[in-house]
Amino acid sequence: MLQIAFAPCYVQELPPKHRFPMAKYELLPQQLLREGIVEQKHFFEPQAINHKHFLAVHDAEYFYDFLNLKFTQKQIRKSGFPLSRSLVNRELLIAAGTLQASLHALKQGVGMNIAGGTHHAYADSAEGFCMLNDQAIAAQYLLNHQLAQQILIIDLDVHQGNGTAKIFENEKRVFTFSMHGEKNYPFKKEKSDLDIALPNDTGDDAYLQILKEKLPQLLDQVQPDFVFYLSGVDVLATDKLGKLSLSQAGCKMRDQMVLEQLKARNLPVEISMGGGYSPAIKHIVNAHANTFKLVQAIYY
Repeated sequence: MLQIAFAPCYVQELPPKHRFPMAKYELLPQQLLREGIVEQKHFFEPQAINHKHFLAVHDAEYFYDFLNLKFTQKQIRKSGFPLSRSLVNRELLIAAGTLQASLHALKQGVGMNIAGGTHHAYADSAEGFCMLNDQAIAAQYLLNHQLAQQILIIDLDVHQGNGTAKIFENEKRVFTFSMHGEKNYPFKKEKSDLDIALPNDTGDDAYLQILKEKLPQLLDQVQPDFVFYLSGVDVLATDKLGKLSLSQAGCKMRDQMVLEQLKARNLPVEISMGGGYSPAIKHIVNAHANTFKLVQAIYY
């Protein structure tokens, strides 16, 4: 049975300008249930994990400053969110959810997180609404517990996974692949193991052709035994921060390509949602819901 991590949000505590992009985390589960894509039994609330699992990735001083609400004003501005106890608790649970969804994936082939994809978080700094790097924490956990030997991170968010790339730059057991907008945030890119930078306005045909060619080659090359997939929907043409031009159908085909390749190779995968900033919330929620529909169709 599909297991989906869902950490309660704290939208009402945010300033108005921050509420809109966070609303999808509450609306997406509602839509999945309303459409009958999943049932309530498919959701689980993440349980707190030992701090040592965060410290396997994040610098201790940085982690405890965040935990104890001791960020400087510069750190708060760079994170993008006002610092609060609710934010800290949510970030801890998001990372725990991705870790626990990964363990479900080992048993069932796939595990999902309604949130996550906090790929801009570095070991020692927050950036771009990302404080703790959920997939990096989960990947390191799998390695440390000998649950995986070779990990592939497929990051198809429109923004480069700079924090993830930096965290694993010297870790040969984790291969980082980021396909993103060339002229988009972050403007100082890190070096992933494989970066594919796309020009503005790249549409369905060009995007999907590149992915169709590169993904099978990459899977053959890396030979992973576990995959993390960041399925951001900020690649949509409607996205105000994206600069690419995928349609809803193209975004869905992207997910289908990835999931069918992984299923055919019996590779367990954890999926985190990543970004989505279309002005109409329905475009964001529908695109994310398509990912869940595909998982149910392909795996169950």
